[in-house]
Order: sequence, then structure tokens, then C-alpha cells
Amino acid sequence: MSAIDPVTLAILKGRLEQIADEMDATLYRSAFNPIIAEARDACHGFYHAETGETLVQGANGLPIFVGAMAFAVKAVIDKVAASGGVREGDTFLFNDPYDGGTHLNDFRLVRPVFREGRLFCWMASVGHWLDIGGNVPGGYNPKATESFQEGVRIPPVRLMTEGRMNQDLLDILAANSRVPDSNWGDLNGQINALDLGGRRFAALLDEYGEATVAQAFAAFSERAEALMRAAIRALPDGRYSFEDVLDNDGITDETLTIALDLTIEGETMALDFSRSSPPVQGPVNIARSTAIAACYVALKHVFTEVPANAGCLRPIAFTVPETTLLGATAPRPVAGYTETILRLIGVIFGALAKADPARATAAPFGTINALSLAGHRLDGSRWVMFSFFGGGLGGNPESDGLSHANNPISTATIPPVEILEAAYPVLFRQWALRPDSAGQGENRGGLGAVYEIEPLTDARVSLLGERGKAAPFGVTGGTPAALNRFTWTDEQGAHNPPMVSKITDIALKAGHSVTLETPGGGGWGDPARRDPRKAARDRRLGYVTEGGAA
Repeated sequence: MSAIDPVTLAILKGRLEQIADEMDATLYRSAFNPIIAEARDACHGFYHAETGETLVQGANGLPIFVGAMAFAVKAVIDKVAASGGVREGDTFLFNDPYDGGTHLNDFRLVRPVFREGRLFCWMASVGHWLDIGGNVPGGYNPKATESFQEGVRIPPVRLMTEGRMNQDLLDILAANSRVPDSNWGDLNGQINALDLGGRRFAALLDEYGEATVAQAFAAFSERAEALMRAAIRALPDGRYSFEDVLDNDGITDETLTIALDLTIEGETMALDFSRSSPPVQGPVNIARSTAIAACYVALKHVFTEVPANAGCLRPIAFTVPETTLLGATAPRPVAGYTETILRLIGVIFGALAKADPARATAAPFGTINALSLAGHRLDGSRWVMFSFFGGGLGGNPESDGLSHANNPISTATIPPVEILEAAYPVLFRQWALRPDSAGQGENRGGLGAVYEIEPLTDARVSLLGERGKAAPFGVTGGTPAALNRFTWTDEQGAHNPPMVSKITDIALKAGHSVTLETPGGGGWGDPARRDPRKAARDRRLGYVTEGGAA
């Protein structure tokens, strides 16, 4: 087979990424749920016919899904092998977090692409559905001790058989949600995205032929592997260790360790998490597939020139034992997976900063603060508002960290206040930057934020967050950022969670409030070396108060 010429390869790369981008946009524009429509908690791509490896993903899809979706597609491939094959028009659905998923709210649709009766590759879509049952509306149950308390778990099953919808499965899904109409809208948006992707991809194959496109897929992976090997080779050989902690598991108020021993040898890298805490009762466990996906996200942040496909993981070995909370198996709870992968990404940043201080970046705020409010409207209908919130990113060698940013696990955006107030009976009394929340340094961290929310009906509130005990760290002399803080206010006054960053089933009446004060990012470099003009501007804008400066 002759090598594909560079011009054709570049054209196909652009065309394929455009198809995935268009699939993303189709779902964003049609989803009922603001977490997909506004926050863009979704992803689409193409995957290898036999291995499930990621071939192409859209630019706007969540990076955490790149690694995870390869495991998801492989789960469907294994299901097909055990159940008598796959046919054109079949579509599989599942949310199993232990078999290629992340947590129960993330529903995956996987569909084969056939050419002249032969399986050519797979397409897949994933999106965060608003509510799938469980003890807590929105799914983030900080007191869960089993996955059964987090929602309904669906293994890979056929949603469609040769194009015919499985209505029985739809009935089961609807019966297990507080907001079935929202999930129905999101499901149809995902199906439409796959339909569009199939049409666009078929047209591309008609134009260039299956052999040329297959060559391009192989070339993409080979190039990603070569670039990753070159990036690793540029780092000094050695063993670099770093660790950080989680506040607790929501059940027992003891800190948990995420520890990494990173070894660089030539053009290969080994990530060993064996020293991390064992599996826990509460919902901050993650499955091995999720841990590897988080490693990919961290490495992509550091090695930005490496393309987003499975080739970049080939030079890397992973040790994620089941004896740690990073390799959990069913039915251990995993709803708070976002908090754990944020700490995992942070320890990779920390270890690589030891290997190459020029790449050192201080810790980001490190929690999504998964907050859910739920109640009944005046007409009796159910409402569930789930959202995540912003904070500060870490200072770095080139600049201050971003303020009120999203975490490095994703390209998702924070849902706008106007959308949340329009969709749910809530009023935001405050949505502002948080003074003195950033770590100080030659380049300071970004600022966290203050959100004060008043429910306009009686509501039940739950929070699954982190960074209430261990602040986001600074590097090369920078200081830590502020801690996360959550408060609710009722007729008895103001209250804070006994577990610092996690609580469930707070009962609020209309007019009461909850307040989130999120961390900033850690600082980079000695604060005494900060440009006086920048320091003066920080005080003038209220980013740093006189007391904070002192």
C-alpha cells in the first residue's frame, strides 16, 4: 500500500475533524439540558473497528472522553462478539462506569459504520443527562456507598436494531428519571448527531475511497505516537514523585491520597499510582478506564502539539491497581469521579514540573462543586437544576492564571446565569469574582468566584465538591490559593457542611440561600518578584484587598 501524500492527509484531517465538530454542534443545538446545550458536556468521534481506539474527535468535545470512549467502544465490540455480531443500523446505549464509562449520568451511544456489508469503523456520542434516578436529584450523591444509590446502571444494550427503536428500553429509561422529558430530548439530539455524522462520513468515503481514509486513520495515530515519543525524549530520564489529597470520601472525614511515581526512560513514560489510597466507601472512586483517560487529559495539557487520538498513549505504561481508589470495580460508588480525576491531573502536573521546571504550572482550583437544587413548581411539575461552577487556574511561567475559568478536565463552559434563571425557579443574588482567592506569586493564580443562589420554591440541595481542606498549591515559590467554602442560610442563620465540601438533602424554603465561594489557582514564582504595576492593578480592581496584600 503506497503512502498517503501530505496534502491529501491534511485535507482528510480537516474534513474528519469538521464532521466530528458538526456532530458536536448538532447535539449542542438540540439538547434539552443546559449541561449539554450550554456547558457542552458531550463528545463525538470515530473509533477503530477492531480495537475501539480513538481515531478522530471534534475540537469541542470533552478531552476526558477521548481516552474513556476508546474503552466504551471496546465494551460494545466485546458485547457484539459475545452476542452474535452487529448489523447496519444497530445502535448501542449504555452508561456503565466500570465498562468504559465515567459516571452514570454520561450516556454513550455507539453505532457501527458499514461499507458494502463490511464493518469499517465505529461512531460514538456521549452526553451528560440531567437525572437518571438515585437518591439525589442530578446523580451526585455525596453519601452513596454503592452505585445503586447513584442511579440506574445500563450495560451495553441495543437501543436500535437495524434502525428500529427499542421502545421497551426507552420506557425503562423514562421510568428511572425525575425529568424524563429532558433525557428524551438529549437522547434524540445524540441520535441526530450520529445520523448526521453517518451521512457526512459516507460522502467522504465516496469521494476518497475506503483505502485512502483507512491510510489516513493509521497515519494520524502514527504521527501522534511519534510526537509524543519526541516530547518524552526531550525530558530528562528519572523518577519523579508527587502527591496531593482529597478532603474525604463523603462518609468518613479522613483525607485521601492520590500519589504518582512517574518514570521517564528514553522515549517512554510510566505512570504508577500504586501508592494511592485504597478504594473507599464514598463516591470518589473511579474505574481504571477513567484514570487512564484523565492521564491523557493531563499529558495533552503539557504536550499541546500532540494530536488527540489513541496514538499518543502508545509510549506510556499505566499502573492503576484495583487496590487503589483509582481502579475501583462495581458496585463501588463513582459519582464524584470529577473530583478525583482533577486531583490525578494535578499530581501529573506536579511530577512533570519536577522533571521540567520550565513547564511548571501551579494547581488549578480543582473542584467542579457539583451542586443540585430540586423541587416542585407551583403547577406541581418537578424541576432539577444541576450545575458546576468556575474558579481560578494556576499561575504559569508566562502569565497569571485565568479567573473564573473551567477546570482542565474539559473544554466545557460554565452555564450562563441567564440560562439557569430562565430554566429553573432560582435567583442568583451574586455571581462575582472572589477577592483574595488567588495564590500569590510573580505570576499569581486566577481568582475564584462567589455564587449566591436563592430558590424561588422550596428545594432540596446537595453538594459534592473538594478543596475544602487542602488548598490548590503554588509552585517555584508561589503561595497556595484560598480554600473552597460552602454556606447555606435559613431562619436559624448560616451553616457549613460537617464534611467541609460535601453534603446532601439540605431543606430550603423559598427565600433561603446557598453560597459557593470557589478557590482560585495557585501562584507561580516568588511574590516579591511580581511587577509592581501588576500588583497595583490587582489592588485597584479589588482582586487583592489591603488585608490580602499584607
